[in-house]
Amino acid sequence: MSIDHRNAPISPGLWNEADLWPRREEPGVREEIATRFLPFAKSIALRYRSSAEPFDDLVQVANLGLMNAIDRFDHESGHPFTAFASATINGELKRHFRDRVSSVRLPRGVYERVGRAEIATSELRGSLGREPSTEEIADAADCSPDQIEEAQLGVAVRHPLPLQWDDEDDEAGGVLEEHVGVEDRDFRLAEDHILAIEALEKLDSEDRLIIVLRFRDELSQSEIAGRLGCSQMQVSRRLRRILDELNERMAVQ
Repeated sequence: MSIDHRNAPISPGLWNEADLWPRREEPGVREEIATRFLPFAKSIALRYRSSAEPFDDLVQVANLGLMNAIDRFDHESGHPFTAFASATINGELKRHFRDRVSSVRLPRGVYERVGRAEIATSELRGSLGREPSTEEIADAADCSPDQIEEAQLGVAVRHPLPLQWDDEDDEAGGVLEEHVGVEDRDFRLAEDHILAIEALEKLDSEDRLIIVLRFRDELSQSEIAGRLGCSQMQVSRRLRRILDELNERMAVQ
């Protein structure tokens, strides 16, 4: 049976929970409600325990969700506070992992499986005395093996190494950027291609036609001579002059 505390001095530690909610705006009462449910918030934070984030930080996030739930809870709804607070605290923890812990944003479902997979892996290591298999983790986490592999891949990509990362144990030595990627040999080819186009555009139409017939259509000098109505020797001399001109223009550029 609840007691009417409307005119009573503040000693909330002795009150029933139902008597606390109408006076939650009072500092002592709000603190009492929070104190009573801190273990509940911590128990939810335990579900998200992983190597990616210190557990104390997760507890702080869960406590923040708890305080938000206390402020928003409708005590006249008839629903238990823990049911309302659970959704709020879980949402706060999921946002924390999505927005702050990982530098690569993964789908929410993958995040949830990451936590479940890591907890299952830790428990199985203790009970089995060895590294558990993917199938064993999947069974303990109530997931399929494919979902566990996806979660494990998610863990691997959440924190990509910076290019300036230096691993002293790396046999190659030096920073990561020194070992990633190679020089693209096509860069020079692309530059030459651009310069060649610019040089060809400065030729007159017949000179460009000779270049096209010789190097695109791969016609012989005799065949080009037949097309132009001149001798093969004339085509040879003209072709040599055109190429010398192109080389000079490209060298200047």
